[in-house]
Amino acid sequence: MQVIKRLVKFLWFPLLCCLIVFLLLRFVIFLGYVPSESMEPAIPADSFIVGNRLYGELYRGDVVIFEKEGRCLVKRIAAVPGDTVYINDRDRSVSVNTELREATRVIIVPENSYVMLGDNTDVSVDSRYWENPFISNDCIRARVVWSG
Repeated sequence: MQVIKRLVKFLWFPLLCCLIVFLLLRFVIFLGYVPSESMEPAIPADSFIVGNRLYGELYRGDVVIFEKEGRCLVKRIAAVPGDTVYINDRDRSVSVNTELREATRVIIVPENSYVMLGDNTDVSVDSRYWENPFISNDCIRARVVWSG
């Protein structure tokens, strides 16, 4: 019995620390890795990122981590609910809330959804290419707060 008391006394602090770290990583902090150039220059290829899972309201321009077809991706929010997005499929140019004369598609972002674009538009596979160009609010995992 004395051995068990000593063992509990010795292990309670490390176990408590492990529990706190687990809870932080599960519910507050998102750690990730960006292998591609799609967000350059803001986030260079082979960068590590830290996201905040408790992000609140999202705005145009925020960089977020979201899930698409079972994969976590990092992109910038280009359009928020109610925005009108003009896309030219020939040169892949995009305009938000400003008419693009050469537009081949015009979409309106529905409630609780966003349009995502990578900063490096030449290599980014984003809303311009997806069959469903919208990312639901339920698919967003975190807002990026640090990259390096």
